[in-house]
Amino acid sequence: MGCNVGKTDRILRVIIGLALILAAYTGNLGSWAYIGVVPLFTGLVGWCGLYTIMGKKSCSK
Repeated sequence: MGCNVGKTDRILRVIIGLALILAAYTGNLGSWAYIGVVPLFTGLVGWCGLYTIMGKKSCSK
């Protein structure tokens, strides 16, 4: 399970994930926004299962 998510992609995923979780927590969006844990997790780990299935890679390694 190597890295398949690049630096810029990871930063965007973390920001979007945190924003969704915060919006759900504060009640600005419904509980569906807790789905933000997915981009947050993939951004922190650097690996995305969907990228693996699609054969995509956004990192240079």
